[in-house]
Amino acid sequence: MSIVTKSIVNADAEARYLSPGELDRIKSFVEGGEQRLRIAQVLTESRERIIKEAGDKLFQKRPDVVSPGGNAYGEEMTATCLRDMDYYLRLVTYGVVAGDVTPIEEIGLVGVAEMYKSLGTPIDAVAQSVREMKGVATSLMSMEDAAEAGSYFDYVVGRMQ
Repeated sequence: MSIVTKSIVNADAEARYLSPGELDRIKSFVEGGEQRLRIAQVLTESRERIIKEAGDKLFQKRPDVVSPGGNAYGEEMTATCLRDMDYYLRLVTYGVVAGDVTPIEEIGLVGVAEMYKSLGTPIDAVAQSVREMKGVATSLMSMEDAAEAGSYFDYVVGRMQ
């Protein structure tokens, strides 16, 4: 839920107008909109590159994942791993656009550790894949945009650990 929606819902629940503090937060959100959309555009337009390069880096650092017996061993399982990476990149993009981690949390992180554990997938490898995507993605951005985007990748990693 965006800061705008949260502010309206909270004010309406109390049958009041938006407070000066809420209006300031909404103003800041609106002013940051251009940056958030610019970041989302880079993530969206560079999605294939980010996933491919990050996947290559992950598999170099974690050869156990693509070795016989690893969760990404074989063409089909490697594709599944890359699909999951794409999913987390999409979640990061949602968070960036919303200016909030709520979409990341509500859409994709509830129960993630339990799910990977039940599949026998090492969660640390999944978290490493998100770190690798962060590195590739932020290298395509200005320092300011990279700092903003990086916080969303860090949030995903933090929730996995």
